Amino acid sequence: MTDLSKYRNIGIFAHVDAGKTTTTERILKLTGKIHKTGEVHDGESTTDFMEQEAERGITIQSAAVSCFWNDHRLNVIDTPGHVDFTVEVYRSLKVLDGGIGVFCGSGGVEPQSETNWRYANESEVARIIFVNKLDRIGADFLRVVGQVEKVLGANPLVMTLPIGREDTFSGVVDVLTKQAYVWDETGLPENYEIKDIPEDMVDQVEEYREKLIETALEQDEDLMMEYLEEGVEPSIDQIKACIRKGTRDLAFFPTFCGSAFKNKGMQLVLDAVVDYLPAPTEVDPQPLTDKETGEPTGEVATVSADEPLRALAFKIMDDRFGALTFIRVYSGVMKKGDTVLNSYTGKTERIGRMVEMQADERTELDSAQAGDIIAVVGMKNVQTGHTLCDPKHECTLEPMIFPEPVISIAVTPKDKGSTEKMGVAIGKMVAEDPSFVVETDQESGETILKGMGELHLDIKVDILKRTYGVELEVGKPQVAYRETITAPLEDSYTHKKQSGGSGQFGKIDYRIKPGEVGSGFKFESTVVGGNVPKEFWPAVEAGFKRMMEEGPLAGYPVLDVEVELFDGNYHPVDSSAVAFEIAARGAFRQSMPKAGPQLLEPIMKVDVFTPEDNVGDVIGDLNRRRGMIKDQEAGTTGVRIKADVPLSEMFGYIGHLRTITSGRGQFSMEFSHYAPCPANVAEEVIAEAKARKEAK
Repeated sequence: MTDLSKYRNIGIFAHVDAGKTTTTERILKLTGKIHKTGEVHDGESTTDFMEQEAERGITIQSAAVSCFWNDHRLNVIDTPGHVDFTVEVYRSLKVLDGGIGVFCGSGGVEPQSETNWRYANESEVARIIFVNKLDRIGADFLRVVGQVEKVLGANPLVMTLPIGREDTFSGVVDVLTKQAYVWDETGLPENYEIKDIPEDMVDQVEEYREKLIETALEQDEDLMMEYLEEGVEPSIDQIKACIRKGTRDLAFFPTFCGSAFKNKGMQLVLDAVVDYLPAPTEVDPQPLTDKETGEPTGEVATVSADEPLRALAFKIMDDRFGALTFIRVYSGVMKKGDTVLNSYTGKTERIGRMVEMQADERTELDSAQAGDIIAVVGMKNVQTGHTLCDPKHECTLEPMIFPEPVISIAVTPKDKGSTEKMGVAIGKMVAEDPSFVVETDQESGETILKGMGELHLDIKVDILKRTYGVELEVGKPQVAYRETITAPLEDSYTHKKQSGGSGQFGKIDYRIKPGEVGSGFKFESTVVGGNVPKEFWPAVEAGFKRMMEEGPLAGYPVLDVEVELFDGNYHPVDSSAVAFEIAARGAFRQSMPKAGPQLLEPIMKVDVFTPEDNVGDVIGDLNRRRGMIKDQEAGTTGVRIKADVPLSEMFGYIGHLRTITSGRGQFSMEFSHYAPCPANVAEEVIAEAKARKEAK
């Protein structure tokens, strides 16, 4: 059995273009896993192995690699930065014990870094910070440290300081040991010398060292008292132990600097992963939940090889060898040939081939144990978020929650022969990405793809074309509108049908009113005296609930409505559950148009970064798109504008923003909430929906 204290399961996450994939490449080069480093801008990096990733220079799916540093095994996951693929970041964080947050030295804390940081806070993942690209123009390490405090509300603990800046950046000073690491011009990571601190930095290093020691010692009162009262400075090992504890408890985040591309400062980051990030046994164990309710049961999956098997499938990937299921083993041991239970489906699966992943290369394994991240080939019915466990000890690990898609497009294959091929391909893609949803429009027979943004769907269509050879006709993007009501209403409906033999009868008196925002559909029955027998209440609820899928205005799902059944009548022979369900459906059709129905549209949280000269144009443009400007703050390289903008106004925005800002603007957006549509917009949407219906 391996020693779990020597394991580090870490993820690398950041904003688009902060240098995550390059950082991963450097880690692999330093740990001897690869001999030639591939560059992202040449489309040759190890972890970006999809064609679409190589071409666009972005990461789309998280890739897992394993390597060794200082006798420790690092399982590293490189995650995407684009907001359209945050589901990848979210699910990776779920199974990691620690992370490296990478920030760009000139861009600083960018919109997506905030989202990823928030996800990491929710998952309570310990992190170290790496401020990258310090060789770039406009790079300023201490400014980024300030942004981490202000924008993320985090406490960065400065561990290294840069020597020189921009094109004179030559190395870093280790604040704790007071040694300078200086690299020569060859660009090779191993060509560095350890020197004395440059004279002009001595005071700065002392100042940051004092801060570092005081912050670290807050984790140990005895050492703190000795230091403050007797002036006894603790040993380096004692300080490191305090930093390790504080990092694990999220009290602060050790912060390093360097340039991954120029190979400067990476060794210290790897040392920090080993020194400060927790081993699998030091993290709070995953809670077990009740399969039916999803509530915690109070038990946990203790990280130990001696416990029963508990593992979580966190990613499905289809490649040239078949379907791969990525699994994090939380407790117990998993061996080749074992039979495991999928507690979600209640079915057992046999573990065939197990492999350790090296991006898209693989090494065969015979067994895996608590703390390991591995992939299993050819599992049949396992989806993302399913728990695999010992059949004798059934349990369910806390499942993953994925965001709802906000944008959809209709697609039809260009030729008849591709329909079946498309069906198979889409089935595989849905299994891989839980934020990608596919539906068939019953009336028109079109296939509707739903996703997190334009780029997300663009990539999916590209994968269908290249990987699976399915050419598609793509309709224009559609917004996921919703409907609700604004006025309370009391009404009555009778369903009566008499046609020889037993008839159908059900009468309901009910109140419909708008619910709290985000409350969904609520139903209650306050009938007394048995006018509507208890056994028919669920049928009334089911009737209303089913009708909520299509609203009265444009046929979009209905949100936030409360229905109260307060009276009614029944017939001892002719009444049945079916009769009352039909009555509820008729009641919905009768009353909803009278309850002030209203169309709701998805509002996006938009974060735009623009050079100062273009701020007026960008704000004017957002206002024209019905945007509400929430905040703007000036940085050294430009201005960030935060706004809430309806999704329907944001199609094709990136092209427009580039035109206004001569190609220098950037933006990201994510779903925020639903809000009422202005009358003129609602009229257009309703007219379009009617036209679609008539066309069918």
